[in-house]
Amino acid sequence: MALKVNVKLVVFLLVVFLQCSSTIRYDNYLNYTVRLDQLIDSLKIKKKDLKILIDKSEYKLTLYTDDVKVKEYPVVFGGDPVEDKLREGDERTPEGVFSVRGFYPHKSWSKFIWIDYPTRESWRKHEEAKAEGRIPETAKIGGEIGIHGVPSGYDNAIDYKTNWTLGCISLKNNDVNEIYRYVYDGMPVTIVK
Repeated sequence: MALKVNVKLVVFLLVVFLQCSSTIRYDNYLNYTVRLDQLIDSLKIKKKDLKILIDKSEYKLTLYTDDVKVKEYPVVFGGDPVEDKLREGDERTPEGVFSVRGFYPHKSWSKFIWIDYPTRESWRKHEEAKAEGRIPETAKIGGEIGIHGVPSGYDNAIDYKTNWTLGCISLKNNDVNEIYRYVYDGMPVTIVK
């Protein structure tokens, strides 16, 4: 007896499986279900001791001090999340050591935490890429890189690791709102591959 296969059903189940396998597991994020203010209070951490580490390969933003990891959040990046940013329009998130240069509410994605890209090191990598012919001589370095939320109703972009920005780091709106209270000018931000 021949087995009839419903191709549409098989394709649908495959898509669902692939989406589920690439969704974020929140138990992989330290203290994700604990409110940040509770952690800060219980650990007696001063706001000025907090730093941000963004790990592109782990899709993770970590708030930490010199002594302790406080909390981890899921994040997504630009359309090319693997490579280092070399120029405007490459949809890459820059790597290196940065600091917060400003922060403010944003009408499209809740909050914007602006980092000081491009730094001297960013410029060095940009000029080196031009000299080696990896980017056009006319390429601009870009700017306005930051950490921000998502358009209203688009939290699933984080759940499904959808890299949708032009090079920024994006979190769920509730997450960026939680972090925002503890951000300060000059706050160290390190982004690694």
